[in-house]
Amino acid sequence: MTSATASTAADGPAAGPSGARLIAVLGLSLTLGFAILLVGSVLQGHWLLDPDGRPIVNDFAVLWSSGLLALDGTPALAWNPAAAKAAVVAAAGVDFPDHYPVFYPPTVLLLAVPFALLPLVPAMLAWIAVTAPLYLVTIRAILGGRAGLLFGLGFPAAVWNLTATQNGFLTTALFGGALLALPRRPIVAGVLFGLLTVKPHLGLLVPLALLAGGCWRTILAAAATAVAFAAASWLAFGTAPWIAFIDAVPAARETSLVLGLGTWWKLQTVFGLVRALGGGEGLAWTLQAGVAIAAAAGVVLVWRSRAPYGLKAAALAAGALLATPYAFIYDMTLLAVPMAYLLRLGLDEGFLPDEPTALATAVAFLLAFPFCPVQFGLAAALLVALVIARRAAPWCGRRAGPVGAAA
Repeated sequence: MTSATASTAADGPAAGPSGARLIAVLGLSLTLGFAILLVGSVLQGHWLLDPDGRPIVNDFAVLWSSGLLALDGTPALAWNPAAAKAAVVAAAGVDFPDHYPVFYPPTVLLLAVPFALLPLVPAMLAWIAVTAPLYLVTIRAILGGRAGLLFGLGFPAAVWNLTATQNGFLTTALFGGALLALPRRPIVAGVLFGLLTVKPHLGLLVPLALLAGGCWRTILAAAATAVAFAAASWLAFGTAPWIAFIDAVPAARETSLVLGLGTWWKLQTVFGLVRALGGGEGLAWTLQAGVAIAAAAGVVLVWRSRAPYGLKAAALAAGALLATPYAFIYDMTLLAVPMAYLLRLGLDEGFLPDEPTALATAVAFLLAFPFCPVQFGLAAALLVALVIARRAAPWCGRRAGPVGAAA
């Protein structure tokens, strides 16, 4: 720690072994509560199966329909909302009121096909069984021990990702795994960042951070992996899905960022908040761009500094959620990464005054979302970013060398 940080850090009850036990106890309490919630939801017919025993269609339909259409030999139709819905209705035997259009690039087909070999509910459970452990291993590796595991289990955004059967576990594992690998295994980090291009809007700040940190091997590995990932999709499914994806981009933008058909309050970004409050599209883009530029500047500043690597990793993960205009509550699963890094720093070096309170408040924001679906995810991300900025401030005037000995 710098002298400025050391003068304000405190070895209070939330630091050291006692702090790790407190995190574990709180995580266990939330985990047990969420387990009761999930069991009750299943028994009452609100998750997986309805009261009549029919499958409940949720966000997983995006992935499943893509795989179904690819297996049927018509992968390009995955970007046709009507065709995608018809495929789900035919395969699951149930109709549903909504559409779940695919907004991801065709690399998603490589992930979707194995799960489309299963019926809907078994496919949902298989997706969770594969991606949830990857997420938990990542968070445990960052924070360490039982505290890390229970923090990951009890993190509210992870539960909301689970109930939607979304991809937050996978993207968090890729992003967090890349950050974990970067100091000692820069090539592995690049591969994981390259695979994250399946959801490219979460990686907007990654190139800036890697450039600022001088992580040239990671940059090359990420670029090569992204190209290889896209090429594998092209070889497997042809050119038609890429054309369909490009053609669907304007409709996706109109659906999510112009018309707001998913309701503006669900969009956990500055853009969504402005539109929810009645602001126009121009104002929303202007403020979103301002926040994205501020987040990018902060990430570059931290990554060029002598700040501890954990602080750099936290800054990039939190900045990724603030920079994108398109993020939902399940995407906030990624916020577990910067929070785990901050908790690790606090346990090792002492927490700054009010830092545990701020992090607990961020968790409370995420916990409150289902009861009052407003931009609580955005509030949590902003609060975590402020904690990071406060910790990083003493370091930001001191230039550092490349991140990692081999980066």
